[in-house]
Amino acid sequence: MNRRETFVFSHKPYAVNLDSLRGTLETGRDWRFYRGRIDAVWFRRKDGITRACIGTLWASKRRETEPTAQEFLQAHDDGRYGGDCVARWDGVNYWGPGQSLEGMHKHLALLRPMLDDFHATDGAPEAPEGYEGWWTFR
Repeated sequence: MNRRETFVFSHKPYAVNLDSLRGTLETGRDWRFYRGRIDAVWFRRKDGITRACIGTLWASKRRETEPTAQEFLQAHDDGRYGGDCVARWDGVNYWGPGQSLEGMHKHLALLRPMLDDFHATDGAPEAPEGYEGWWTFR
């Protein structure tokens, strides 16, 4: 992934929480592999409706040591699957499978202002507090 200074919707950018990287360094007889996840938020559009999404980005890479969050993102070069979405908000409807009411409120506390900022800035939002944006696979 590459860090971009500006938000370009068509590049499918993500904002990430750099403090949330978690993973494991697995060791075999002649290899080491890091499998990691990092929390992210992003926007997607379907049927003309923009949605704010929250979830994780994941990657598995051969490496000798555990990476920093930025090293993890810079080595993440396969964007075929995008982020694993755990919740989304389109301004009217919330989707989040298996969420408790408390979990839903926590997600909406982040997703509502994020989507409002997207609309208020004509699609040029800032990354939400606690997240660094914008990272893209382009």
